[in-house]
Amino acid sequence: MLAAKIVEPMPAPVTKDAFRNAMSVLASAVNVVTTDGPAGRAGFTATAVCSVSDEPPSLLVCLNRSASVYDIFQANDHLCVNTLTCEQQALSNLFGGKTAMEERFASADWSTDVSGAPMLDDALINFDCRISNRVAAGSHDILICEILAIRQRDSGDGLVYFQRRYCQPV
Repeated sequence: MLAAKIVEPMPAPVTKDAFRNAMSVLASAVNVVTTDGPAGRAGFTATAVCSVSDEPPSLLVCLNRSASVYDIFQANDHLCVNTLTCEQQALSNLFGGKTAMEERFASADWSTDVSGAPMLDDALINFDCRISNRVAAGSHDILICEILAIRQRDSGDGLVYFQRRYCQPV
């Protein structure tokens, strides 16, 4: 006698709204990611940044292919991840909006290191990087970045985004 095969119903696919709601409770550091090179200077606010490996020291940055800065980051080979402090919420909003690039960069003091990408002078930490790989995933590119130099403040609290709002340490 043949055993009847039980077919389990497929779970409903995760919706975009369900995914976004779930991700809103994943606290993230707020960063301004910058570049400069043959395609010009640009920057955007990002929370999708995390470590990849310590050999070689590397991190990843997710960049939406529909972002206004996408083509510039696609053409340039370097970037800097500038992790913001609690006092830099306005800068996060500026780089996360539709403000002209010149105005974004005019709102803070910048320098450069190994890569030539703009480094925010009063960031909590700067990761000066070379983009070593790009991977397409859904609507985004994942930029794998080899860290060339690190500059870190002695103290300060990082700006965190959680439940669709900025949070500060208590």
